[in-house]
Amino acid sequence: MKKVFIATLCLLCFACSRPDLVLQLQNAKWIDLTHDYDSTTVYWPTDVNFRHDTVFYGMTEKGYFYSSFKYAAEEHGGTHFDAPIHFHKGGNTIDQVPVSQLHGPAVVIDIKEKCARNRDYLITTDDVNSWEHQHGRIPEGAIIILNTGYGKLWNDHQRYTGTLKKGPEGVAELHFPGLSPEASTWIITYRKVNAIGLDTPSIDFGQSKDFQTHRILTAASLTMYENLCNLDELPPTGAYIVALPMKIKGGSGSPLRIVAIIAQQ
Repeated sequence: MKKVFIATLCLLCFACSRPDLVLQLQNAKWIDLTHDYDSTTVYWPTDVNFRHDTVFYGMTEKGYFYSSFKYAAEEHGGTHFDAPIHFHKGGNTIDQVPVSQLHGPAVVIDIKEKCARNRDYLITTDDVNSWEHQHGRIPEGAIIILNTGYGKLWNDHQRYTGTLKKGPEGVAELHFPGLSPEASTWIITYRKVNAIGLDTPSIDFGQSKDFQTHRILTAASLTMYENLCNLDELPPTGAYIVALPMKIKGGSGSPLRIVAIIAQQ
């Protein structure tokens, strides 16, 4: 009987605290970290661009308005989500990634100055350690967000990717920053995080030929977010990330709607 009473008391306490949580979420600042999808959306040079076509738009024969569209998209373009199977055989597909891995406290590492000086900059372990020296140890379950400053170049494809060419010629001319394999190895070895995201087309830098960073992170079951935006609106700590990809069964990646939540004081 005592155990039942304690369990009931715990449930009542949870129920009483829930309205406060709801109020906090309602009053929080929500920041969209997602680019729009349209005909100008950035895709890998060898990929097919996003398409959005009209099925019907207008008044029907019965006198009411109706609209419907269809779209076609590669998994890895625009603001998108990489599942572990993207570079690791046997890794989780999109539908297999647990919901618990789709959210977490944000760790925002600002490396804009270094990336502005070097388009091919590789974010180092020292960059991660420097953040920890200032803000404390990266918490378990965190989502690391790398702010390279490239999100502001989104509408200028030449500056954002380094090229306007398509196909293999375009791939050869890609120049943008990324996370180094050494830093990736350090993160999965010494910290337990849910995901890593950044505001460039790839977690590997543009001139990568072997995609070591992708391979290291996906082998450790991490997920990744690419082509993020509005990262300057995030503080180094204190934001909370919710990243919800389209649940494609068997998918290696998908379009992503990702937001940051910042509680108001």
